[in-house]
Amino acid sequence: MEDSPLSRRRLLWGAAGATGTALTAVGLTQLMAPEEKVKAVSPPSPVRKSPAAAGPPTILRADSSVDYAPAMWYASSEANYMPSNRPEAYPIDYVVIHLTTDFLPIMLATFKDPAERVSAHYVISATGTRIAQCVRERDVAWHSGNVWYNHRSIGIEHEGWIDQPQYSNKMYETSAVLTATICAKYDIPVDRDHILGHVEVPEATHEDPGPVWNWDKYMRLVETARRRIRT
Repeated sequence: MEDSPLSRRRLLWGAAGATGTALTAVGLTQLMAPEEKVKAVSPPSPVRKSPAAAGPPTILRADSSVDYAPAMWYASSEANYMPSNRPEAYPIDYVVIHLTTDFLPIMLATFKDPAERVSAHYVISATGTRIAQCVRERDVAWHSGNVWYNHRSIGIEHEGWIDQPQYSNKMYETSAVLTATICAKYDIPVDRDHILGHVEVPEATHEDPGPVWNWDKYMRLVETARRRIRT
């Protein structure tokens, strides 16, 4: 009798997490094609709080709760997500890319606030050197504004703003390895039908990651990382 898809997925989980750690350490800069110049056409910048307004430094701690080895655990309020048992309860078929439009400490504090009713599975710093996991992958984070997609996706926030001129290479690399690892774990195709921007989710009310986000570059990095995980 052939193994079920879920059985095959479980065999990938441990290897994919370990490979993600290795790829993050190595980096993918040397594999990137020259960047294309992208003109930003975006609404006025939101009011941004200074780092001092974000309160004391955010402390991310190592914890066995993380699903992805390079991440540090920073739990969202239990009021901001739905406990589940994915992929058994719901298939995980998508990765949704977001921008925080705020500083990372403020975003993490938002996820901690039970009144906010919002969360994401992961948050990546603008420098690409820190990854926070805020919701377990098995649970349903409230990130896309669409209940059906929330149940079937992993949400990744990136520290940044829609109208900023560019995002760091390291952030793209770090995010791409994370996305490739998730795709390997849940058999998600590496294409733009399954790796979406928040703006592309049906009924979305947000415009992130915006016109400055370089999808061609990002998808090249994800594809390269995914090939390495496969081998």
